[in-house]
Amino acid sequence: MKKVDVHTDGACRGNPGPGGFGVVLTSGKHRLELSQGFARTTNNRMELLAAIVALEALTQPCSVRLWSDSRYLVDAMTKGWLRGWKRKGWVTSNRQPVKNRDLWERLDAAAEAHEVEWKWLKGHAGHRENERCDELAVTASQAPGLPPDDGFEGN
Repeated sequence: MKKVDVHTDGACRGNPGPGGFGVVLTSGKHRLELSQGFARTTNNRMELLAAIVALEALTQPCSVRLWSDSRYLVDAMTKGWLRGWKRKGWVTSNRQPVKNRDLWERLDAAAEAHEVEWKWLKGHAGHRENERCDELAVTASQAPGLPPDDGFEGN
């Protein structure tokens, strides 16, 4: 399997507010940067969407190390939260509906074809690729004429 390092970040001005995500994929000498902004969304949605878009960009099954500064994302994937939510019919341990279910389902499907190692790193701590993802996400969130985040219930 091809080995791919993925760095992701989400940004939101206000929460909710205009937001965006940034992604850097590297494999050997190859590098791909992706970003997108939305008119009204949340930071958590952008963190999730960054990981989704990165995994969906891969055209074949890969061995992926995915780095994120989002505990929400990394903990859900490494501590079994996602499996539990699915098993319980998409409710949390307090019997509340899981927020961002549309994106969790999409992430689950996107990750299925790959061997993904979910890695947390501290944000805004000088890590080159994380800083680049933040730049991409912030810039995307500031673009004119941003589309709606159709899955965001606060639209």
